[in-house]
Amino acid sequence: MVEAFFPEFIKSYFIAFGVIMGGSLLGGLAAFITGQPPLTEITRLSNILRIWAIIAAIGGTFDTLYSFEKGLLNGETFQLFKHSLLILSAMGGAQTGAEIIAWITQENHPL
Repeated sequence: MVEAFFPEFIKSYFIAFGVIMGGSLLGGLAAFITGQPPLTEITRLSNILRIWAIIAAIGGTFDTLYSFEKGLLNGETFQLFKHSLLILSAMGGAQTGAEIIAWITQENHPL
């Protein structure tokens, strides 16, 4: 079943956002339980989880790479454009989550 583009675009953003927020905050809880500094661990996890949040949001890399291949080799530029926007949406969700984590923890993070 093929989903419409706009709902898929919004879901991509919020899935990446949720992976960053949930993974970082739950990892911070685990750090607290084990006696490590939780705010530092939350910041570290938000930086580590970015690429995984993007991959989770687009549903894995093989479908997107296959669509890129079709777009480039077969001249289907709409598919290429569509998947580029989905990746940008996921990157935006991951970046928003990382910025909120940085605001919560008040720690510097590399961009």
